[in-house]
Amino acid sequence: MVKSQPSFRLRQNASQNIPRSSKKDAAKKTVKNQQQSTKIERKVGDSTGSNLTFPSGDIAFKALLSARFCAAIWSHITDCDETFNYWEPTHFLVFKKGLQTWEYSPQFALRSYFYLLIHATPIWIYHKLLQPNPLLLFYFSRCLLGLICAFSEVYYYKAICKEFGVHIGRICLVFQIFSPGMFIASTAYLPSTFAMYNFTAACAAWWQQKYSLAIFFTALGSLLGWPFAALLGLPIAFDMLVQKKLYKDFILCSTVSALIILVPMIAVDSYIYGRLVVAPFNIVRYNVLGGAGPELYGTEPFSYYIINGFLNFNMIWVLALLSPLAILSSYLFVPSKNKSTLYLPYWLSLSPMFLWLTVFMWQRHKEERFLFPIYPMICLSGAITLDICQKLMFRVWSLLRKMPYGTHYLDKTTWFMLFTVVFSALLGMSRIVVLYKNYHAPLDLMMELNRYPSEMKIPDHSQIHVCFGKDWYRYPNSFFLPNINWNVHFVKSEFDGMLPAPYSSDVNATTIVHSYFNDRNEEAPDLYYNISKCHFFLDLDLEKETELEPIYSRKTDFWKIVTSYRFLNADSSNPVARAFYVPFLSERFVKFGNFSLLQSVKRKFQ
Repeated sequence: MVKSQPSFRLRQNASQNIPRSSKKDAAKKTVKNQQQSTKIERKVGDSTGSNLTFPSGDIAFKALLSARFCAAIWSHITDCDETFNYWEPTHFLVFKKGLQTWEYSPQFALRSYFYLLIHATPIWIYHKLLQPNPLLLFYFSRCLLGLICAFSEVYYYKAICKEFGVHIGRICLVFQIFSPGMFIASTAYLPSTFAMYNFTAACAAWWQQKYSLAIFFTALGSLLGWPFAALLGLPIAFDMLVQKKLYKDFILCSTVSALIILVPMIAVDSYIYGRLVVAPFNIVRYNVLGGAGPELYGTEPFSYYIINGFLNFNMIWVLALLSPLAILSSYLFVPSKNKSTLYLPYWLSLSPMFLWLTVFMWQRHKEERFLFPIYPMICLSGAITLDICQKLMFRVWSLLRKMPYGTHYLDKTTWFMLFTVVFSALLGMSRIVVLYKNYHAPLDLMMELNRYPSEMKIPDHSQIHVCFGKDWYRYPNSFFLPNINWNVHFVKSEFDGMLPAPYSSDVNATTIVHSYFNDRNEEAPDLYYNISKCHFFLDLDLEKETELEPIYSRKTDFWKIVTSYRFLNADSSNPVARAFYVPFLSERFVKFGNFSLLQSVKRKFQ
């Protein structure tokens, strides 16, 4: 932690209340405090507000990295799109074996192999050098994602301290560390997470007037990651073109950034697909320009993001949504000396978040990952609202009761900030714990398979078949299989949509057009596997069954239970108790099913 005044805003606010005779002493203290920037101190402010304690960049990075590594190890895969559109083709690039989705079929080519290669390269190097268990490759990759996220976040944190003040910076930092949303998004292998990394860095560069960097990060997150993330760059373009009149700089930086990213991307993708491919254009065309569109995969009500936002950010989400009202109140009722930022007004800095929400809240097809790019800005918006609430409280207090000369607003309102931050952190940790306890079973069961080759003395050449039925979308990915002789398959269930299929074993596997792939989410019956050929089966027992989805663990003539883990039965559980974990209390209001790893009693290893 450091005790200093690193931003113009803090110096400006504090200097309003410091007698002139003490300003020289304050300057000397600043130099001394900067030399002690790595020491951890607990004091929060003094009577003037000039001794505000906040984490240094090093401490912030260590805290963020610790949180992101925890996410890498304990977070489950929340979206099957992450498994089948990213982990599976990455497994193919490393091992020449994996599952392919219709998006990677050459006639559609919605996804970029260049994006995958950037992530697969360190995994491939690790694999070639040390030949570790594939499971270690998965967690190695996740830790790398956590490291990248921590780098972008600490850059973001330092920029916030300069632009908005260290008080807002430290609140935002705590919000990011303990928010379940950041826990989920930070190590997800998804373009929306990649867009989050880059938009976070773009904002940090923007607030420091580093426009070329801001444009490059925006382009990288949009062109290489998720094309729709370009929407977040509009306020940066507005600032450059309308407010600063930097026409030449904008055009030059945008052109150079696009060329640096698109040229190798198009070249690599076209080579791998076997035809000219511009993946960002293809995905925009499918979703916006007359393609089948994402609504084939389900729709959600308007309230979906409201509820999801509260689950992932609790009080932070409420504060973030109230930020326009808070900013307006600040302009009306807080003295101007307490409202300054270094470069940009609040409304412009926060506009990307509200622009994003305006567009995505009205889309019928909604998914949690669609909001990932603005997660760090939700934390910032919540921190700004909390800071303004403190100023408004102090303003009311000062009108009702005369304050001693030199009293700073933090002297009287820090208790409120601490209460809000601690309460939010407790809710966040409660949510993170419940996510692990309720939904981690599929990963745990797949880990059990890794002991079989040695303990069961299965021959190295044996082809082992692991099957899923109704729970196909909970399959983690092929990195959880012991080796490439183990295969995953899907048996027929009540689901009647398009399922992934194994990549061809041919050399030109990525260029082959398969007749069973379609962009209309239509079922391909030929892809189902005969359950009698399965050596293992993963099945969830929620005490409900149909003809196509029986409870296989009860078919003792065919299956024996190897091991089981609890998995939430959401329909039979209290909504609040299943959303947040309260020790000694939650267990009374939630119900679990058994997620079991089953072994065939008839199918033998050969």
